[in-house]
Amino acid sequence: MVTGDQSADVLRRAKGLPRVRLDARSGADAELIATGAFSPLDGFVGKDDYFSIVRDARLSSGKKALFPIPITLSVPRGEAKGFRAGQDAALVDAAGEVVGTIAVDDIYELDRDLEAKEVYRTTDTKHPGVAYLMEHRDEVALAGRVTLARRTIERKFPQHHRDPAELRKKIADLGWRRTVAFQTRNPIHRAHEYLLRCALEITDGLVVHPLVGETKGDDVPAVTRVRCYEILLDKYFPKDRALLSVFPFAMRYAGPREALLHAVARQNYGFSHFIVGRDHAGVGNYYGTYDAQRIFDTVEPGELAIQTLFFEHSFYCHGCAGVASIKTCPHAEDQRLVLSGTRVRELLTKGEAPPAEFSRPEVAAILIAAYREAAKA
Repeated sequence: MVTGDQSADVLRRAKGLPRVRLDARSGADAELIATGAFSPLDGFVGKDDYFSIVRDARLSSGKKALFPIPITLSVPRGEAKGFRAGQDAALVDAAGEVVGTIAVDDIYELDRDLEAKEVYRTTDTKHPGVAYLMEHRDEVALAGRVTLARRTIERKFPQHHRDPAELRKKIADLGWRRTVAFQTRNPIHRAHEYLLRCALEITDGLVVHPLVGETKGDDVPAVTRVRCYEILLDKYFPKDRALLSVFPFAMRYAGPREALLHAVARQNYGFSHFIVGRDHAGVGNYYGTYDAQRIFDTVEPGELAIQTLFFEHSFYCHGCAGVASIKTCPHAEDQRLVLSGTRVRELLTKGEAPPAEFSRPEVAAILIAAYREAAKA
């Protein structure tokens, strides 16, 4: 990521170069590469790294660093002949504005069937990650180092948007030596709160680090979720020990592999601890409930500096008179309040708040209002 005179020079040199158009996902990936969130990557991966990541969740050379999902850039096959290894190409956004360059060093074919099978554990195109892969089947990958002169991610939440270096500085300024990150793409309910409070007991600070990049259509929109996070942290967590900061990554729904990538990225943001819950980054029934936790057993000592905190399924228990988990609750299932996502959506759509034991009333009110607005649209 360059600024000032360097930025102007990059934009000047980009004029006349063959162009690669970034979509929402590749645009987010480009900025996350440029700001160091995807370190050790400095560009979109080449053929050797691509196949090594797909097959082994690691880069191909040197220390073979852990990296579980290939970050690739592709162009329509008919345009591929306009690019040459050893030459630069211009990166342009959806509006056609030049945002930077890629130093092309490899042009190659992706094996999308293999990637689907190894990374997503399914070739079913009903899986949103696999669907994206197959929609772009007639494209060829370009690899190379990325230089950005302009941002490729809209800062929809500027007060909460921090690059890795900015968040590392913020954590240091707060004096937090042990900081835990919580990944979420959903509003936080009382069972999530239980995880956060448990984690906060053993660390100096908590960062709710929600994913606000591209998600599937039926997920709660980021703007609604962020309002929920804001009110929850403001009313129910100590202001000097909890922080909201967004993660502008495009969701892959890759379950275990994505849990590993989330951990690598959060390490780059400066966190010492990372919460991995049940069905982390999952969708549908493609992954086992705790597969995203078990995959960390495949990580060799020293491959990750960040420490993971694993939590079981949590719920409100009438017998316990509070939130508990299957590790701590001795009562029968009929004492436990467990609501499916479908049931919660049904209540919200009818303008009814879920029970206070399940969701904070302030959070439920935001969600009800959002569902009403969506119904009017």
